[in-house]
Amino acid sequence: MSIINYSRRLATRVDNNGTTMAVAIERVGEEGAYYLERVNIVEDSDDEFKYEDVAIDDDYASEPDEDLHAAVRTIQEAEEDDLAAGKANIIIAPPVTRRPEVVDDFIRNFLVKMGMNRTLDCFQTEWYELQQRGLLKPEDIQTVPDVYTQNQHLDDRVKLLRRDVDKFKNAANRAKESFVKLTKERDFHRMHHKRIVQEKNKLISDIKKLKKHYSSYEPTLRQLKEKYEAAMKEKMLTKLERDRAVGEVVGLQSTLRNFQNGETDLLSHELTKEQRRLMYASGIGPTQSAVKAANEIHKKSATSDSKNKDVVNQKLPRHLNDSEFPCDTRTNPALASVKGPSAHLTRSGGFRLTHTIQQAHSLAVSGLALHTRKQILATVSDDHTWKMWAIPSGDIVMTGEGHKDWIADCDFHPNGHQLATASGDVTVKIWDFSKAECIHTFTQHQHSVWGVSWHKCGDFIASCSMDSTSKIWDLNSLRCRNTLRGHADSVNSIEFLPYSNTLVTSSADKTLSLWDARTGLCGQTFYGHVHSVNHVTFNLRGDTLASCDSYGVIKLWDVRTCAPMTSIDVGPHPANKVAFDPSSSVLAIASSDSTVKMFEIASGQVSNLTGHEDAVQSVIFDRTGDFLVSGGSDSTVRIWS
Repeated sequence: MSIINYSRRLATRVDNNGTTMAVAIERVGEEGAYYLERVNIVEDSDDEFKYEDVAIDDDYASEPDEDLHAAVRTIQEAEEDDLAAGKANIIIAPPVTRRPEVVDDFIRNFLVKMGMNRTLDCFQTEWYELQQRGLLKPEDIQTVPDVYTQNQHLDDRVKLLRRDVDKFKNAANRAKESFVKLTKERDFHRMHHKRIVQEKNKLISDIKKLKKHYSSYEPTLRQLKEKYEAAMKEKMLTKLERDRAVGEVVGLQSTLRNFQNGETDLLSHELTKEQRRLMYASGIGPTQSAVKAANEIHKKSATSDSKNKDVVNQKLPRHLNDSEFPCDTRTNPALASVKGPSAHLTRSGGFRLTHTIQQAHSLAVSGLALHTRKQILATVSDDHTWKMWAIPSGDIVMTGEGHKDWIADCDFHPNGHQLATASGDVTVKIWDFSKAECIHTFTQHQHSVWGVSWHKCGDFIASCSMDSTSKIWDLNSLRCRNTLRGHADSVNSIEFLPYSNTLVTSSADKTLSLWDARTGLCGQTFYGHVHSVNHVTFNLRGDTLASCDSYGVIKLWDVRTCAPMTSIDVGPHPANKVAFDPSSSVLAIASSDSTVKMFEIASGQVSNLTGHEDAVQSVIFDRTGDFLVSGGSDSTVRIWS
């Protein structure tokens, strides 16, 4: 085996710019010469750098140069002394001797690395034989040139880099696939976006056309509204005139009966000025000849009375068991027991929490009703049940189940032996306590029923629904007597004026309306709220309305003038229900901020009753105003006194 001689040279040259070019490791052999690596060494030069002149003070300039040289020499001697002292203390470790690899070791390592074991055996046998004979020259067994070692390292690095290249190539291919996929998705979404934009533009253009089209109807609608309001006012005036005429007819009928009984002398003293005017206008004086004229007036009055009854009931056909609506001339007997402001206004501190019925229901308590004569409270809940409680002890009296959805409101019969409930299952149910069951279900509403109210005569029930209508139900004929249509959105509450045929409703169309239950006609509409009206109620005298909306705005209205009296803002949380105390001096407000707010109407002050842990859904005063009951979304009922 022949060994090739290698030698290493280092050639250097300096170019015109002063840059030293070094060419390292030039191999000379049988294969010729080549450069393994070319290195550029850049020499730094300070010629092009511009220094700034520093002015020297006169004091330093005047000092002799010998002092400066002496100081520098002293510093150098001190440093040399410190260095000598440090070297004496430092133990210098012997340097590591690196022996270069010889040719035979290099060949053995190569054969082992390649797995050529038989070649390795042949090589060792021949090598040692030649070495023993002394046939190997000294230059043949010298160390291997560094170029081979570097080539081995470079081969290993090339293999490693190739593996890295393959790995990066695979990653690049995956990234390319992901990029192509994302590009397709981007194109798809871009196309979808363009389509949506086109549809949006088309819808916007359609909306503009519709607005332009409907704007042409606004003047007509405004005129119709004005005509409707004028007709309603005329209707109310006609109704008042009719009632006055009916009163005169009734007076004349009583006068006729007195004439027939021979009480002419007493009659002459009992006749009113208006009755005398009518009689003298007919040429009849307070004599026996008045009997004949009175008979004629009686016939005319009977005919007029029958016509009035026909007008009241002309909208729906009469039913065999239909109930008669009572007259509106009755007075509320509860007014006699009201004497001044509520007792809590004269006490220090007002209402305080005295009793709590924990977990009255498994879900929110949505409605409350107090028994007309006994200390019994009815509650309804979102858990589809209603319950009756003895208050203030909190003992449960009765539980009712039968609704298939949440129950929104309830109301006791004026005699207290029945309960009406309104539910989200589109029904109104009547529960009889003596039978402990539901005796009838009204199902003609088209959507969830929000409220229910009994007429004081006990023969009629009014209900309001999310289907934008209210209905009057007859308990004797078990049918709907009238449907009140006029609201443009959900009717959220309904209530009878005590001892009257007048109803008030509140709606999500931001309005309140007064209705005649006998005819089903709207007598007056109140405008002023800018949000959905959640509840409205009468005071005990019936001359004031209180309403609340979904942004916590409370308004008081004068029923006689149909004008707003005052407005307060207790928001921004919704006000869910309002209730007057018997003296009409305090208004309780159930708020969604977990408090019951007490508004004193005379002073305008608002105070908070805190105790509920969630929104308060309902409030109600007792008949005497001594205590207040509230129910909330925390499933509790709280009594304040």
